Amino acid sequence: MDLTRCPWCGQDPLYTAYHDTEWGVPEWEARALWEKLILDGFQAGLAWITILRKREAFRAAFQGFEPAVIASWGEADVVRLLGDAGIVRHRGKIEATIGNARAFLAIEERQGFSDFLWKHVEGRPVQNRFATMAEAPTETAAARAMSKELKAHGFRFCGPTIVYAFMQATGMVNDHLVGCHAHDRCASLAARPAG
Repeated sequence: MDLTRCPWCGQDPLYTAYHDTEWGVPEWEARALWEKLILDGFQAGLAWITILRKREAFRAAFQGFEPAVIASWGEADVVRLLGDAGIVRHRGKIEATIGNARAFLAIEERQGFSDFLWKHVEGRPVQNRFATMAEAPTETAAARAMSKELKAHGFRFCGPTIVYAFMQATGMVNDHLVGCHAHDRCASLAARPAG
């Protein structure tokens, strides 16, 4: 049976699997949210499929995106990563990731990184009902506010457009089109798990 999907994922099996199983599914776990935000920062200027194809190499290079590990890195690690052909080799983005790890740890200790992000949508996914991709914005007031607060805490590569793409990916907003098979499934996952 052919499933109706949002047209942005095309026919690439890796992209359609990402669309069907990850994009728009609410993510509540702090480290996973941080990883996705970092990868969205690396995407800046590139197609998401490029990052998706390199995601496992990123995870290996950045030691599972463990902020406590990355926060201790310095210039030698930046040089090592610049030599890794499996990832996007961009000094500014690599250095930002190290600084973003330090910022994550500070936020996590003070208030919890997940709560810090999810408060921008009042703790529940926004349920949009767009019929076409043209209706979906590239940024919103909530994305601008989150971007501003992230930057105030020391994050880089987190402008409003990057942040809105991150919010879509992590299910803070459900931007699956109403005709897409994943829209209602993601909507049904809107309640935050207990615990």
